[in-house]
Amino acid sequence: MATPGLLISAPASGTGKTTVSLGLLRALAEAGVAVQPFKSGPDYIDPAFHHAACGRASFNLDSWAMPEALLDTIVAQGENADMLLAEGAMGLFDGAAQRGASGQGASADLARLMGWPVVLVIDASGQAQSAAAVAHGFRAFDAELPFAGVILNRVASPRHERLVRSGMEVAGIRVFGALPRRPDLALSERHLGLVQAIEHAGLDALLSDYAALVREHVDLPALRQAARGIRRPTASLAAMKPPAQRIALAQDAAFSFSYPHLLAAWRQGGAEVRPFSPLADEAPAPDADLVWLPGGYPELHAGRLAAAERFHAGLAAHAAQRPVYGECGGYMVLGQGLIDRGGTRHRMAGLLGLVTSHADRRLHLGYRQARLLAPAAGFARDRQLRGHEFHYSTIVAQPDAPLAEVTDAEGAILAKTGSHRGHVAGTFFHLIAPDPS
Repeated sequence: MATPGLLISAPASGTGKTTVSLGLLRALAEAGVAVQPFKSGPDYIDPAFHHAACGRASFNLDSWAMPEALLDTIVAQGENADMLLAEGAMGLFDGAAQRGASGQGASADLARLMGWPVVLVIDASGQAQSAAAVAHGFRAFDAELPFAGVILNRVASPRHERLVRSGMEVAGIRVFGALPRRPDLALSERHLGLVQAIEHAGLDALLSDYAALVREHVDLPALRQAARGIRRPTASLAAMKPPAQRIALAQDAAFSFSYPHLLAAWRQGGAEVRPFSPLADEAPAPDADLVWLPGGYPELHAGRLAAAERFHAGLAAHAAQRPVYGECGGYMVLGQGLIDRGGTRHRMAGLLGLVTSHADRRLHLGYRQARLLAPAAGFARDRQLRGHEFHYSTIVAQPDAPLAEVTDAEGAILAKTGSHRGHVAGTFFHLIAPDPS
């Protein structure tokens, strides 16, 4: 029998589904339930909060970038759990215009594939019985989608709750709970989303407050009974070959955007992952076969990174003989300079000619397909990859040879190709998985 699961989604971003998900994860864990979290779509930040809430590593699931076999191998990480709980991204049906490996990247894709009933978080602010029309529309939009019911959020008063519930009763929609407005429990945000979990000194207490709120206002036993699953995946992530045997991975507040499924695949494939902290001026392990600089927030720590002499020297020594790869923020650090939001230019590693700026902020966001023009990240030339891009930096200079041909989800050619020089390569493209085609 498949492990039962639920997918927590919403009509749109900003409804409070992350708060609800974290409260559910902590409340269930405190009740002795082994709950395995997942996050729909390309999100590096929420999974760390999931881990903090329930004590189990959270994994991303992406129906646009991942084939069904890979989705199954990732879901199998929770086969010894009592229950699976996936948090959706954006609105329930929001995804790419074209289908990817298994779908459009929408949270609804996962619900259909895995048989997880959807619990829709409804922001009841500014409406009453009309909220039922919203929920009814989402339930009726796709007849194949399993739909369990709703959790009401930001309810203003007992009278407001009664009015919203009356509309849901008329529509035949089950209400699992109603959470009152609690602006004091909001998580702080910055330009790429929530402030990272590792930066919240009082996170554990806040998660306990979320759990207490959920226990008081949500019917947890009813939610557990509503959970379902139709697939019992058993494959191993080791099928995804590691890019090297010994991988030096930058890992701190400036370099934190590493996908859990990739790290798990590397380890299950026999690779040694050796974390080091550029912010602490640590050099990568001298015997590493590959140095990997993931994305993160180098723009917030540019001064410290510019002064990290041991880090710079170790990186240069490694690059003289062996591969160095950077994604997004890691790519920026491999360049000549990074201009912060205030216009100050900071010296970076200088292994590529790249110069980037946050003084002229422009959002770059979306799914990406790439064909490598040179070996990188453990993949050979001409390998097709799937991933995404999400940053606000602007390229001032990018003089080195292009690394890849990059298109968006609709096939439009993009100018941001990444670049390579010698053993060093980088791109703004965040790898999710090799293209299965």
